Amino acid sequence: AIPYPLRFRVRKPPASRRLVGQNSGMSFRITALDPAPFRSLFALDDAALAAAGARRVVADAKPGFPCRVSLADAEPGDTLILVNYEHLRGDTPYRATHAIYVRENAVRAEPAPGEVPEVLRRRLLSVRAYGTDQMMRDADVIDGEDAAATLTRMFADPEVAFVHLHNAKPGCYAARANRA
Repeated sequence: AIPYPLRFRVRKPPASRRLVGQNSGMSFRITALDPAPFRSLFALDDAALAAAGARRVVADAKPGFPCRVSLADAEPGDTLILVNYEHLRGDTPYRATHAIYVRENAVRAEPAPGEVPEVLRRRLLSVRAYGTDQMMRDADVIDGEDAAATLTRMFADPEVAFVHLHNAKPGCYAARANRA
């Protein structure tokens, strides 16, 4: 059980403990969203998208439009759908949805165990660890460069089943991490 209220902090481990980049060999794997549930949205016109609570957008900057399927920032000119996504389902007080971007024709990213994609490393992240009961066990706000060390620390707790990563400023869901 976690003490209430949760204490959120931004901390930076010493450089000697900081794990960045790819294939750090850690005990987690970040998973991207499956593109299948989103493909049909690209065939809808703008009125139908609006009726579904979604919007078509064209990236006009990089970074700024992080795709949750490719786990990469869209290139300027890329078409994306901005849609609400339920990333924590079930009977839990933490049930949650938020807006996400999905890039047209995105291929699902498959990061290696211990790999933290650049789209996450370059952002301020809110990291939330949950147990099998979908109750929060730990939470932190971190520099994305510290994601590998934070995930490793969180998964050291045997009560942690999975971790959600969110872009801290806008609050949107970014990815899920599971034990490798």
